Amino acid sequence: MSDKRHQTLYRAYRPSGFDEVRGQAHVTDVLKAAIKNKKIAHAYLFCGSRGTGKTTVARIFSKMLGVSDKDLYEMDAASNTGVDNMRELRDGVNVVPFESPYKVYIIDEAHMLSKSAWNAFLKTLEEPPAHVIFIMATTERDKVPDTIQSRSEVYIFKQPNRETLADIVTDVAKSEGYALERSAAELVALLAEGSFRDALSILQKVLTVSSDKKVDVAEVEKVTGAPRSELIRTILKALTMKDAPSALKAISTAVEDNIDIRTLTRLVIHRLRVVLLLRHAPDLAEAFSKELTEADLELAKELSKEPGATSELLKALLDAHATMAYAAVPHLPLELAIIDLKKAE
Repeated sequence: MSDKRHQTLYRAYRPSGFDEVRGQAHVTDVLKAAIKNKKIAHAYLFCGSRGTGKTTVARIFSKMLGVSDKDLYEMDAASNTGVDNMRELRDGVNVVPFESPYKVYIIDEAHMLSKSAWNAFLKTLEEPPAHVIFIMATTERDKVPDTIQSRSEVYIFKQPNRETLADIVTDVAKSEGYALERSAAELVALLAEGSFRDALSILQKVLTVSSDKKVDVAEVEKVTGAPRSELIRTILKALTMKDAPSALKAISTAVEDNIDIRTLTRLVIHRLRVVLLLRHAPDLAEAFSKELTEADLELAKELSKEPGATSELLKALLDAHATMAYAAVPHLPLELAIIDLKKAE
């Protein structure tokens, strides 16, 4: 563990083999089979949102092919967007590997390449030397030209679900000598929004300030600036009781405290989902007891009996959350959703 203390958790606990990669079996199983059957393509396109392991899997794939560091080239397309960069790459691919069966080029943020750079790269991609493999990674597949996609094997990386992220941060915390309360792990996972990297970055901040190596949900809220559980409970109760003034007052308090409204709304959505599921499937209470604090679970059980907790309310909150990304006033969609629900009575 001493060697890992000087690294970020994401780097220290980055998977080193396919078996350590979580949530991407549909990718890793195919790549392992390709290696076993010696059916290696000359170009791969890894697509998926940030922090889902695209570059990590590319490095593991290279290692499994027997490629050494001397024959592995990583290029950030965001800072090498021009045609000259592609011409340099095109000239370099003709040089045989130093000590490996292949030369592998990992091109990260591939969608950032300019049109002229893609044109310069296309010829090389069409007729590459037998010893060259290109692995392109992108968060925006639609910006990669169809001519490139059609000449590559395309793999879609899934966002890990909340349970997977919570399990990972729990395991990493344990490896670092910390006990992470399950509700704290769930909050870290929720805040990470489907990114392995973000989950471990958040965890690192939380572990840094922990004094007793026992982390509860309150510590995660304090370190991350996430809305306090009491505030979430206040808003949730006000919404289900159709108490618009109290809900709007709580949102005003959140704005004054500089709380991120999208995070606040996402947490309220998560809690309301639990309320609705408990109404229609009470047996799920035991499962939710592992991810919620006792106070949150008791409130959810109580509110599941209220007629104001409806699927229409949940849909309105989901719509508000989706609109916030481009709203002139970020909290306005949430306020309007509450006002409209009040008017609909």
